[in-house]
Amino acid sequence: MKAVVVEEPEKITLVEREIPQITDDQVLIKVKAAGICGSDVGIYHGKNAFATYPRVVGHEFVGEVVKVGKNVKNATVGDHIAVDPVVSCGHCYACNIGHHNVCKSLEVMGVHRDGGYQEYVAVNEEQLNQIPKDLPWEIAATVEPFSIGAQVAHRGDLTGDDTVLVCGAGPIGLIILQVAKMKGAKVAILDIVESRLEKAKELGADMVINGKTMDLVDAMKTFTNGDGFNLIYEATGNVNILQTCIQKLPSQAGRIVVLGFSTVEFPIRQVDIMSKELKIIGTRLNNHRFPEVIDWFKNKKVDPKSIVTNTFHFTDAAKAFKYNDENPDKVLKIVLTFD
Repeated sequence: MKAVVVEEPEKITLVEREIPQITDDQVLIKVKAAGICGSDVGIYHGKNAFATYPRVVGHEFVGEVVKVGKNVKNATVGDHIAVDPVVSCGHCYACNIGHHNVCKSLEVMGVHRDGGYQEYVAVNEEQLNQIPKDLPWEIAATVEPFSIGAQVAHRGDLTGDDTVLVCGAGPIGLIILQVAKMKGAKVAILDIVESRLEKAKELGADMVINGKTMDLVDAMKTFTNGDGFNLIYEATGNVNILQTCIQKLPSQAGRIVVLGFSTVEFPIRQVDIMSKELKIIGTRLNNHRFPEVIDWFKNKKVDPKSIVTNTFHFTDAAKAFKYNDENPDKVLKIVLTFD
């Protein structure tokens, strides 16, 4: 079979590998589609702090079951599957209190172990999530990124009463926007790419803020009548924006959910957190959110098609990554296809 490997930063190759052997507790998935995520791009450029090399990247992938281990109870050949890439131990402190997504020995497919940019993948039964067979593969590949939207909604205790700021109008930011609007919140969104802000308007943003031409604090005052945002999602990874989010933008008793994973240190003042009794909340991956998202898709509560802008055959992955880098104004989500 063919597989796409990031051998080292800035080097993608297409290689031949043996089809994986499965254990009695696994199924073999014939991959049908896989999305390119910002973290995949980070691995390619050597800017992902969690990745190891060489690596078959890809954690947003879907496919069809072609072989089933003898102990597997909940899958049959022909099932259409969205694969949850999170692999945990099940018995550490984090797992025991229901946070398997930050397991002490966490492994993520496409990051710590090989992922979905290959024709066949062996997957544990607990990672399988059935998807409707009439759901197009390239749309099904967005289940994983939408699971991030579900996760951050839970982490931030998002409600319809909130005034929300989403920092970053990339795919994840636009997904958070959709989830927040689905729940009835009032949402402003920040970016510097005008085409992404136009997409945010189409998806129901109540205010779009171009960080190049608008003052963020002034926009907050206008949007919230000076009260500040109840809930802020920092999805840019820019520590200067996070610093502003803590110091100048939240309401009393506000919540700030941090999605970025920059390793850059920056100063914060304790008084900014204490005086407003802020909650600063980390979020990582998803915590068994696939079923919730699949239900959203079935009931058309969100619009996954809205974030898919381009498709490439997986054998052209190098071209896809180059196109992604060179066209930030045109690209939201690139999906690699396998047929």
